[in-house]
This record gives sequence, structure tokens and C-alpha cells, in this order.
Amino acid sequence: MRLRLFVLLIAAIWAGAGPALAEKRVALVMGNSAYKNVARLANPANDATLVGGMFRKAGFDTVDIKLDLNGSEMRRALRDFGGKARDAGVAVVYYAGHGIELDGVNYLIPTDATLETDSDVLDETIALDRALFAVEPAKQLRLIILDACRDNPFAKTMKRTIASRAIGRGLAKVEPTSPNTMIAFAAKAGSTASDGDSKNSPFAAALVERLPTPGLDLRKAFGFVRDDVLKNTGYKQEPFVYGSLGGDDVALVPAKPVATGPQANPDSDIRRDYELALQLGTRDVWTAFLNRYPSGFYTDLAKAQLNRISAEDARAAAAEKARAAEEEKAKLAAERAKKAEQEKAAAAAAKAAEDARIAAEKAKQIEEAKAAAAEQRRKDAEAAAKALADKQAAEKALAERIASEQAAAELAAKEKAQRDAEQKVAALVPAQSAPSLSPQETAKLVQSELRRVGCLASNADGDWNATSQRSLSLFNKYAGTKFDAKFASFEALDAIKAKPGRVCPLVCNHGFKADGDTCVKITCRAGYRINDDNECEKAQDKKPVATREDANKQDNERKKVETTPAKPQATGQIYCNSVGCRPVRSGCRLEDTGRRGGITGTSLVEVCN
Repeated sequence: MRLRLFVLLIAAIWAGAGPALAEKRVALVMGNSAYKNVARLANPANDATLVGGMFRKAGFDTVDIKLDLNGSEMRRALRDFGGKARDAGVAVVYYAGHGIELDGVNYLIPTDATLETDSDVLDETIALDRALFAVEPAKQLRLIILDACRDNPFAKTMKRTIASRAIGRGLAKVEPTSPNTMIAFAAKAGSTASDGDSKNSPFAAALVERLPTPGLDLRKAFGFVRDDVLKNTGYKQEPFVYGSLGGDDVALVPAKPVATGPQANPDSDIRRDYELALQLGTRDVWTAFLNRYPSGFYTDLAKAQLNRISAEDARAAAAEKARAAEEEKAKLAAERAKKAEQEKAAAAAAKAAEDARIAAEKAKQIEEAKAAAAEQRRKDAEAAAKALADKQAAEKALAERIASEQAAAELAAKEKAQRDAEQKVAALVPAQSAPSLSPQETAKLVQSELRRVGCLASNADGDWNATSQRSLSLFNKYAGTKFDAKFASFEALDAIKAKPGRVCPLVCNHGFKADGDTCVKITCRAGYRINDDNECEKAQDKKPVATREDANKQDNERKKVETTPAKPQATGQIYCNSVGCRPVRSGCRLEDTGRRGGITGTSLVEVCN
């Protein structure tokens, strides 16, 4: 990095030594890090300082560096810069900080913005068009550089006043309408930029490396910036440039004048850089030198220096590894020497611990016996006290019940007298009219209350259909009321409102069970299934499937049984007469007539239906 800044300084000196520019160059650099309502950004202030220094070294006539600006300060800075751009050929605005896109329009966010709702964006931020307006008077080049595509924390907490309003990720694509105008984004539209792991963002570091190159056309310079950022971010962030320029090359720093006298040694600049790198002598410096000068005599020398540093690092690493091995060897020897003593001490400690454990166990048993005896004494005392308290409570309850019955009788008499009086007054006062609501509005109110007490599952739409009638019938069942379910009445509405919580029980489908006011799925462990009672039972093994031969055998046996004549069925009763005794016939029974006679002298007769 030091070598890089040194080269940039040399380029700036060359630019200053050339002929005076035909047009004035001005730049406004703004960096917002210290936001008041969201987390502080690490790099924007550093990036603005770095980029502002680059413009100054590049020979710009005026460079204004502004850090941590609130809304009014940003507007004032852009207004003042617009005045400076009126007599300038090149005008550049660089901004690092938070930005936001709302409905396709890009805005820059000052440090004092709150952005609680999407409508606050119009009042508390600065539109990108305001920056374009500030550079508009420039005659040759108008350049806007935005490192404002970072992940925006305002968009995550901002409330939408209109649900369809779009708040994009990153910034939106923009096409300048003025000629010779370019807008460079740190990341292309719709994506976010990285702050990086170092002091500066990858985009800012690439800008100060590429833009000050003398005579390098801006379009090509931003192409190099794109390649550097893609490489340094693992191809996750791609800068993008919008707008167009004419056919002539437009460089931020003019090319060095062509020398007409004796030519200097072309290797003199490389030699100076090599000598500076040799003074620093670090791996990073030599790597930067090789990146800038990939071939040549001094490149070979630089590679040799880099190899020397690598060899020294390897030697130091080997020495450190050998020292660590010796220390580990000595440590192991010391540990082996102490191992026997430690084992002896451990055995003694184990024996002492076992003795202490046995003693503690005996003491614990003694204390537990004492505690059990004390607990038994406490329970006996509590039982005696409880018996006495129950007796006293029973006597007190009897006395209170007698007093309550007397008071209830007196209160009933007073209430009866009051009701009689109210009925007389009611006979004189005209009845109050019911609220003037349509039947559909009344039905909707009743449906809403039925949903609240758990008796209606559908929406309250004011249609008193069969579902609503069944819901009111359920309410009657569980609340003990008798409202007519065919109509939605104000009396039913008042009765439902009087219920503070659920009235109808929660009914869940098969395979689900009630959990509070919701149904949750029943899960059985492996080998179990849900039976018809909604309980988990062990799954039965499948019965063996009969083969065709078994089925044929069963059919033959069934046909044989069906063709066999039925045997006479006996009822188990015996009937006797003058002929003899026999079993009672099938379908008949014995009944007692109460009259004895005949040869058998019995009163039983056989009755057949």
C-alpha cells in the first residue's frame, strides 16, 4: 500500500509539472459513518478521506471533503458545490454511506435520518437527482461516484404506508439524460456492496489505484476498477457504470507531456521504486512491486528478494518447530518423572476419599433417621391441629349457613317487593325500542360473538345460514339457554357477550388432540398407530393370507356342512303325558295352566307358536 501511494504521488507530481489545464476541475467528497439511529459504518469516513486525498494529488483545483453530514448540511454542501461547478470543465461528486431505492428512485441518507415509514424518505433523505443537478453546469465531464449500495438497515424496520410500494435491495438502475455524464455504482443495480475487512472498502481502494493513472480514459479506468473489485471480493461484488461519453478519451488526470529533448532512462522510474521497496523490505511491498512491474531486470531482483524473505520465513519456522519439539521432549520427561509420585498420591487420596465417603454415608443415615422421626411428629401434630380446625370450621359453617339462610329470606322478600314496584313502573313507561340495525348486521354481530366463544368456525359474513344456526344451537346446549336458532336476535347477542371465554368445546378431527384453543397432531412412536379412540396402540402383525389351495379346501368343507340334513334341536325341557315322556319340540315351550288333572296329574302343557 505504501508503494502504491508513492506511485500515485509521483503521478500527481508529473501531472502538476505539465501544462496548465484548459478547464478547471472541482470535486465534492462526502462520507457518512456516524449514523444516529442505526449502527455506525466502519469505512465511509475513511473512504472519503482516501478518495479526497487522491483528487488533491491528481491536481484538482478545488476538493471539498465533508464527513458525517446531516440533512441540512448535505443540502448546503451540494448547493455550494453547484456554484463552483459553473465555471469548471470537470465536476465530480463522491458519496460513501447508506443509500436507499424507493419506487425506482435512489436517495442518499444523511446521518440524522430516522425513516420510520416509507413516506419519511421524501422528507429526510437527498435524492440522487440533487447531486446530478449540482454537477450539471460542468462543461466537459460530469461524474457521480456512489459507494452507497451497502446493506441498508433502514429498509428492514421501515413501515410501509402502501403495501405495494417497492423498496429495493441496493440502488436502482439510472440513465443520465445530460450528455458527458457518468454515474458509477460500487455494485450494480439491485445488489449490495461490501465494506471490506480492512480500513477501506474494496471499491474505494480500486478507485484510488486506477483513476489517477495519467492519460487513462475513464471508461477503461472503471473497467479496471470492476476487475479489481470482482477479484478482491471473490466475484461477489461487481461495480457498474451508467451513462455515456463521446468518442474522445476523457482522463481524470491528463497524460504526461511528450519529452522533446534527450530521453531519460526508461528503467530509472522502476529503479527508484525498487530502491524504495528495498528500504521497506516486506513481503507486501515486493508483491505490490511485482504486480506493477511483471517483467524486467528489476522484476527478477524483486523476485529474488521475495524468495529470500520466503526462505528466511521457512528457516524461522523450522527453528521455531525444533524449539517447540525440544520443549515438548523436556516436558514429557518431567511428566514421566512425576508420574509415579502422582499415582502414589492419587491412591492415598482415593483411600482418604473412600473413608470420608463411608463416614459421610453413616452420618447421612443417622440424620435421615432423625429427620424421619421429626417429620412423623410434625405430621401427628398437624393431624391433631387439622382435626380441631375442621371441627371449629364445621361449627362456624353451620352458624354461617343459618345466618345466610335468614339473610337470603330477607333479601328475597326485599327483591320481590322491588320487582313488584318495577312492574308497576314498567306498566306506565313505554317499552324502549331495539337498536336500529338491519337483520344482516345483527347476524354478523352474533356470528362474531359465536366465533369468540368457540361455537362458530366460519367467518362472520352476516348470512344467517344453516352453519350459523347449528352454532347457536351448540351455544344453547353448552350455555343452558333456549334461543331460537332460526333467527339472530339481540337477546342472544347479549347472552353471548356475557360469556367471558370459550363456551363450546374444541372438537378436533381424528388424529388430532386439543391443546388449549388449537388442535395439534397426535404423534405415536415407532411400532404404534392411532386407533378409533384417538389413542396410540401397538400395531398388530398382519394375518397370514390364505392361499388358493386353502380357500378351495374351506369351500369344500362349507358345502359339505350345508348339504348335511339339520339335526333336531332340543330345548332341554321334557314333556310327559299318558303316552310317555319326550323332549319339547323345537319352537315350542311348556306353560303352567294352574289346573292339575288327567292321567299325569300335571298342570304343564306344550305350547307351540
